[in-house]
Amino acid sequence: MIDRYSLSPMKELWTLNAQYQRWFEVELAVIEAYEEVGIAPRGTARTIRRKVRINVPAILEIEKGTHHDVVAFVKHVVTQLGSEGRFFHFGLTSSDVVDTALSMALRRSCRLILEQLEELLQVLWNLALRYRNTITVGRTHGVHAEPTSFGLKVLGWYAMMMRNRDRLERALEDVSFGKISGAVGNYAHVDPKVERIALEKLSLRPIPVSTQIVPRDVHAAFVQTLALLGSSVETLAVEIRHLQRTEVLEVEEAFKEGQRGSSAMPHKRNPILSERLCGLSRLLRSYALVALENVPLWHERDISHSSAERFIFPDATGVAYYILVTLKHLVEELKVNKETMRQNLDITGGLIYSQRVLNTLIGSGMDRETAYKIVQELSKRAWESGENFYHLVTSDPRITSVIDSEELAELFNPEYYLRNIDRIYNRFKEVGGCEE
Repeated sequence: MIDRYSLSPMKELWTLNAQYQRWFEVELAVIEAYEEVGIAPRGTARTIRRKVRINVPAILEIEKGTHHDVVAFVKHVVTQLGSEGRFFHFGLTSSDVVDTALSMALRRSCRLILEQLEELLQVLWNLALRYRNTITVGRTHGVHAEPTSFGLKVLGWYAMMMRNRDRLERALEDVSFGKISGAVGNYAHVDPKVERIALEKLSLRPIPVSTQIVPRDVHAAFVQTLALLGSSVETLAVEIRHLQRTEVLEVEEAFKEGQRGSSAMPHKRNPILSERLCGLSRLLRSYALVALENVPLWHERDISHSSAERFIFPDATGVAYYILVTLKHLVEELKVNKETMRQNLDITGGLIYSQRVLNTLIGSGMDRETAYKIVQELSKRAWESGENFYHLVTSDPRITSVIDSEELAELFNPEYYLRNIDRIYNRFKEVGGCEE
């Protein structure tokens, strides 16, 4: 991740120092397990922890000669130890340490992402409640369809993010596997009991069947969950971008004191955060393809996945964290222009009420095909000539002969379209939505 989009504490989780510290914790957990089964003397792990200081530059210097990062790490540690050093990395292969430590990192990063998602959910819920009865026009294909509630639109965002939370919670469990099973995963040099004890200390579970590595479909599923999160974030961002267009202007991103939208045009106020979220969401989805391609490896393992994972795991988790933090701030400070929403309802001169007119004609006894042709004819005329649809409807004898003027006027009342909004909110809460 570049510094521009790197946020604490996520970025510190993926530093080299943090990586080596996790490797160290895995090695110590195995030694503690060895102590429990009688292979290492009691207190060995405690002595090693007391003596060893991880020095990243020193490890990198050793790696210049070994051309192997785990070997360099082990050499660095063992040179600080006495006889107890013989138990360090005893019976292990590099992937025992690397893959188990990776699961620790993914768990911690997932928790950070979930924390931010919880904060975003609260902000969305508050927005959905605040604008529950705010009338706006619903659009399909980008075209005015029928009136709806702006709060209902936000409630849809909230529900989508709840699904993301559920997926992330499952992903947290599904990625919580380690392996201490040796060079080809057959426990030739480490007893499965040692693996179980060590992994319990690290809050992980043994992968039921490993090769030299934890199978990469586990990690691909995790990254795809993040990719889905990115698509959800972009869904919100695209909507906000559209609603901030000059011709629409129903919502606006906050524009801070001293902020400038253009180096050339002083009037510009651009949806820069929403556009940034769209771009980063595309990047986040791209990591899913790499993770999928890391699944098929040669035999018990190769390392074609290794170089790619040094990019995709820090970047994918970092991007996911950043876009949630950014989206939360965007939504918290979003300006909602209720009056503009009301004004935009009338842009089509009442065409958005065509279905109510149609249904009422059918309800009066007119056959559907006849009713549809009448309403479509008047709609076409209003669309092409700019005449007011309400005036056309109320002056057409084919309609006024079956619907009286008072009922016709009520057909053009936007409040009608909110009559079931409370029922939707209540149903949502009943099936596990947020409490008011």
